[in-house]
Amino acid sequence: MKILGIDPGLRTTGFGLIHKQGGTLTYIASGTIKTADASLPERLKTIFHSVAEVIATYRPDCAAIEKVFVNVNPQSTLLLGQARGAAICALVSAELAVAEYTALQVKQGVVGHGKAKKEQVQDMVQRLLHLSGLPGTDAADALGVAICHAHSGDTLATLGAIAPGLAKRGLRVRAGRLIG
Repeated sequence: MKILGIDPGLRTTGFGLIHKQGGTLTYIASGTIKTADASLPERLKTIFHSVAEVIATYRPDCAAIEKVFVNVNPQSTLLLGQARGAAICALVSAELAVAEYTALQVKQGVVGHGKAKKEQVQDMVQRLLHLSGLPGTDAADALGVAICHAHSGDTLATLGAIAPGLAKRGLRVRAGRLIG
């Protein structure tokens, strides 16, 4: 399975592709999409078309994208959300399933704790994918999103498989706890 990870940004959007076979993750490609100092619609168009080009080139099976967190500056949050929306539109236009992860989830999935620094994410991505050098921060974050999805996908599939059996027995899960 090929997984495309996206770290959205209005100026720089990171992308990373990995291949998952069993428990083995293999690096395919990564990079950044940079937008020129142009109007917002032009930047969004660049993100949309560039993500579509990555999809056409590498033909991923699924995608994962980082969720937007609320910044101190609401305007920055809104702009980041629009960049994220342009990337998501390109993903769903290619009929890819799209998973979403918070930065905390990505850091936990890659480094093991949610307060990891960017350098720690870069280092772990390099180690997990056996890269010869450190990827750039935006590419490392995108590869981290893909790695998080590779690990979380199995867990979600397992939970999805056992959920009907739990429901038949009158059980359900709420806030991580089994309730009857």
